[in-house]
This record gives sequence, C-alpha cells and structure tokens, in this order.
Amino acid sequence: MAATQKGILNKLYIVFVIITLLLIAIVVRLTDIQFTDGEKYRALSEQLTLRNDTIFANKGSVFSDDGSLLATSMSRYEIRMDAFTVEEEVFEKNIRSLSERLSKKFGKTASNWETKIRKARNTKNRYLFITKGLGYNDYMLVKSFPIFNLGMYKGGFIAEQTTVRAHPLGRVAERTIGYDDYRGAPGIEGAFRSNLVGRNGYRLKQKIAKGQWRPINDNNEIEPVNGNDIVTTINVNIQDIAHHSLLRQLEFYEADHGCVVVMETKTGEIKAISNLGRSSNGKYYERLNYAVGESHEPGSAFKVMAFVAALDAGVIDTSTVVDTGDGRYKMYGRYINDSHRGGYGKISAARAIEVSSNIGLARLIEENFGANPQKFIDIIKGMNLNDLLGLPIKGEGKPDIPAPGEKKWSKNALPSMSYGYNLQLTPMQTLTFYNAIANNGEMVKPMFVKEIRTWDKHVESFNKTVINPAICSPETIKKVQEVLKNVVKRGTGQKMYSEDFSMAGKTGTARTEYWKSDWAENKLYISSFTGYFPAENPLYSCIVVIHKPKVQTGFYGADVAGPVFKDIAQKIYTSNHIINKVEDKTPNFKGVQNNFDTYYANSNKEFNSIPNVKGMAAMDAISLLENLGLKVLLEGKGKVIEQSLEEGVKLEKGTIIKIKLA
Repeated sequence: MAATQKGILNKLYIVFVIITLLLIAIVVRLTDIQFTDGEKYRALSEQLTLRNDTIFANKGSVFSDDGSLLATSMSRYEIRMDAFTVEEEVFEKNIRSLSERLSKKFGKTASNWETKIRKARNTKNRYLFITKGLGYNDYMLVKSFPIFNLGMYKGGFIAEQTTVRAHPLGRVAERTIGYDDYRGAPGIEGAFRSNLVGRNGYRLKQKIAKGQWRPINDNNEIEPVNGNDIVTTINVNIQDIAHHSLLRQLEFYEADHGCVVVMETKTGEIKAISNLGRSSNGKYYERLNYAVGESHEPGSAFKVMAFVAALDAGVIDTSTVVDTGDGRYKMYGRYINDSHRGGYGKISAARAIEVSSNIGLARLIEENFGANPQKFIDIIKGMNLNDLLGLPIKGEGKPDIPAPGEKKWSKNALPSMSYGYNLQLTPMQTLTFYNAIANNGEMVKPMFVKEIRTWDKHVESFNKTVINPAICSPETIKKVQEVLKNVVKRGTGQKMYSEDFSMAGKTGTARTEYWKSDWAENKLYISSFTGYFPAENPLYSCIVVIHKPKVQTGFYGADVAGPVFKDIAQKIYTSNHIINKVEDKTPNFKGVQNNFDTYYANSNKEFNSIPNVKGMAAMDAISLLENLGLKVLLEGKGKVIEQSLEEGVKLEKGTIIKIKLA
C-alpha cells in the first residue's frame, strides 16, 4: 500500500514538474513577444488594419498661347456613409429629410433611399455607397445635407477625392495636346510628363470590413503637391479655324485622313495642328499625329526643293529653257507624264514649277546632276532635309532620302526624286523647309511649348532654335519666293488667287499605294498644298495634306488641299485679332506675354491673398480657386461678375468663396 502511494506521488510530482516547466516556457515566450518581438507584431497588426492610400497630385495644366486652358485636372468625389456611427436620436430625426434631399439630387424615391440606409444601419454597414463622379460644387452640396453636415464621426459622411483630366477643347488637337494614360503618352502631355506630374500625398485609412477601408481623419496626412503648368504655342482661334476647315474638306471628299499645320514664320511656333482620321462609321477624329509621324512621298511639293538645289548649284536659272514636249517623255525605259494633256512644250525652269511639270523637273535635274547624282544628294542633305527635326513630341517619322550605292538607288532614282518620288518626308519636315523659304533662308525648328510655370513663378522658357541660318543663298531665296507667288497667281494654284490678300506656295498631287495590282482601277492620291502668307513679309507658313480623297470628286492638290489653305489664310488675315498683326508686320508677342503674366500675378499674390477672378470664364476661375485650396460655390453661367471674397483678402485654405456668373 505504501509503495503504491509512493508511486502515485512520484507520478504527480513528475506531472507537476512538467506543468511548471510549460508554464515557465509560456511566461518566457509571452515576455519575449511583449518586449522583444512586440514592435514587430504591433506593426504587423497595424498593417492588417491600417494603410496609407495614395492621394495623387493634380497634374499641371496645359495652356494655349493666350492663357486659355487646353488640359487641366478636375476633382471628382465618391460619397459613402458610415450608417452605423450616427447616434440614434440624430438618425431618426433626420433620416427622412436626408432621403428626400438624396432623392431630389440623384433620383429614386425618398422611401427607396431611406430603406437602403436603414438596412445598412441594421447590418452595421460602415461604408455604404451613395454616389460617385461628383464635381466640387455637387460635393459641397451633398456635404450640406442633413446628417452628412455633421461630418465623418457624427454624421458618417465619407468623401474620397480623385482627379480626372479635362480637355476644354474636347478632341480638337487631342493628339498634340496629348495624354498620359493607358493609351500611351503622346503629344505635349507625354513629352513634358516629368514637369506636369507633381508629388503625391497620402491619407491614412482603417479596415472596417472585408475589402472595405475608410479614412480615419478628415484631412490627408501628407498633402499632394501639384505639377507645373505648360504654356504652349497653340492659338485657340487659329486652331479652331484649321480644325474645322480640314474637317469640312475631309467630309466633302470622303478622304481617309489628313492634317494641317500652321507655323509662325519667324519663330517656328506651331499655332495650330490638326490630325483627323476616318473611323469605320465615317466620322473623323484625332486618330494619329500624321503631321509629325507619317512619312510619305511628298510628290510635287519636293519639286521646290530640287529647284532650289539646282539654282543654288548654279546649273540653272529661272529662265533656263527645258523642253517638256507633248507631256510624255521616256527616260531610262520608263515614261514620265505631265498632267496637262498635250504638254507644255518648251518652257522656262520657273514656269516648270508654276505648272508643276514632272518632265520639266526630271530633265533639269537629270541633265545637270545625272553624271554626279551625289552632288544633288549632298545639296539636299545640306538643307537638312535628311535630318530629324528633334521634336519633343515622340513618334517623329524618319526622313528617307536615298543616295547612290544604297539599295533603293537606280538610274531612275534621281529623276523620280526630282518630282517627289523615291523618297519620304513627314508633313512637318516639308513645312519646315517651306517656312525657311518664307523666312529668307533661315530654317527654324518647330516649337510647341513656350514656357513652364508654377503658378506665378517662371520655371523655364523655350526660345527659337535655328536649325540652319541659311539653307541657300539670298539670291536663290528671292527667285524662289517670286516663283511661289506666281504658282498662285498664274500656275497650278491659280484657283486660290485673291486680290484681297496674297499667298505663295506649291500644290502637290502624289500617287500612293501605286504598287498595288489594281491601282489603275482604284487610283489613290495624296493631295497637298504647302506655302505661306502674306506673300510679302510672311507671318505664317502652312501645310495641308489630305490622303486618299474620293477620286470621282477630285484629287488634285489645288482642288482638295488648296481650299483649306486659302480658307485658313483668309480667316486669319481678315479676323480683327490678326489684322492688327498683319498691318504691324510683327506679332505682338509682348502683349500676349503681358496678358499671361497678369493672369498669373492676379491668380495668387505670393500664395497668401485672394485673387481677382472677375471677367474670367467659369472653368478658369474654378480651376484657379480650387488649386489655391478654396471651396467654390457657383451661381449662374458664363463669366465671373461678382466674388464673395474681395481681392487681397488673406488666403485660408478650405474657405468658401461664392462667385456669380453672367
């Protein structure tokens, strides 16, 4: 009996020791967790229940040359409700009036809204979706509704802000203004992305249910810093003229696509650029940036370049006679044809340009450079025609001008090149050459952006860039300028001639896709006109290129592209804003710059006072005031005539300012 009791006691002792050791191990582990690994586990717990949500900074705005908005960031709000947090008395007293306000604003019956919110309260839904996509004014209105006006903690009001990109001009010049999203980063927005994007902030959120997070504070932990603004060279009025003139012609000729560019002669500033392609339903939109990216055979537009090369080499003069015969001439086993039936016979070199004789240019170039074609190529390349322009906008098409010894070279290469085949240029590259003719030989780089700003502070300016100070001699320039005037007066561009204003330039009609076996039955052409205006002391150069117009309606450059050029020149010339520029001979850039400086100076005086927005368009005023941190309430439509906070009042972010429009 004693032995049995002793055995039991030994077993109990062993169990006791084991339990004691386990307890000691547990205490040690708990102590280790509490003091040694405590920070790690607390951090892990917070990671599972708290997170930082990025608050994306507003991108800088893109402006036209006079300060009009071309692209800007707009705030959009998503509204949710913590239906459980509202006190019972407050909820029951105000739920009906809240439901009525929601019904009036967003539709559905008040009963429907009340049922939805009560159900969310009963199920302890702390993240009930109300609506999304609200602008700032609607957000402020909803925030003032019963219950919601008590804020996040007492009223359960949850608002999450995002930004979207708005383009006041719609899809006009869309490919040039650009964007930076899932579609890529073309145009100015893509090229200057590093300047436009700002510095993101963040907002702390807490997990309240599966997949649901809500802010834990009314304000962001770190406020985002907006990006810089870009001031472009685009003129809204000229852009509108160019876009609609091109669109009308594309629709009339049922063309595949086309582009137009207007460049300021002296500076190279691009004042308008439109690129329109046809969709499957026959509508036109900014599909691709054809002016910058599409290389093609320029056809007769290149005859002027060949003409300049021959004149500057001294192998011909404008009076040099060339025999074009009856309009059909065989060279190296292949026939060259002129569009005029019966031919032009013996004509001067200048007249060959005026009437756009393929035979005339082919014979002039072949007879003077045939023994040494490399000399011709060197002159052409010396005028920078084989060089990329180096535009900031990505996707510039590469010029292709073959030389002897290359794969594309043959006996027919030189005469073919003389009238614009067997080589490729983009419309922008062609225009840059013609602009140099208008600019007395100085070739300047096309320019899309004038300045980078951050509110009232200057960041960086972009000035004229000279590619080539003299593409040829002054004597050659004068001769070519006279010939280009005569193209319009008495040549292929005669239909465009007007006694009211002068123009100079060259028509272009080029076959395209002529290698197809059925081309004879389904002929396709590229119609163009490239030139400048006024013919004396030019202010603007312009190119119009239209691809694949309906042949039955017309396809010659003078008929298809010429009217677009004339319409643009005429409307710019006769508009009151431009008449003063034409009469003064020099654009008032200083005035434009002063207007822009005034806009920014008044917009935010050292970031501490209310700006004067009277006279501004509603969109401009809202964008300016919201970016200063003010809350804007609108009344009416149109331009600002009154503002509740006067200019000079101390600026405090979050302050409400009411503006009246008319």
